[in-house]
Amino acid sequence: MLVLPSELTHAQAQACLQMLVQGLRTHSGASVVVDAGALQHFDSAALAVLLEFRRECLTVGKHFSIRGLSARLADLAALYGIDELLPAA
Repeated sequence: MLVLPSELTHAQAQACLQMLVQGLRTHSGASVVVDAGALQHFDSAALAVLLEFRRECLTVGKHFSIRGLSARLADLAALYGIDELLPAA
């Protein structure tokens, strides 16, 4: 399982994505779960990171899901119409 930091805004987005992709490279399972339970402070960049990471997972043939998605972030995803692309674990 890969874990998001407590803060994920535009300023941290590139570093967070790199960390997730690095974790993906060492992940041996067929399914990758991202734990968003610690994420407290975020902006729409958090969704961009999750979507790009989802693309990376699909590119290497792994199933992507999220655990601990806050109601606020889920609402933001629904507002942008991408909630179906971020399946719950």
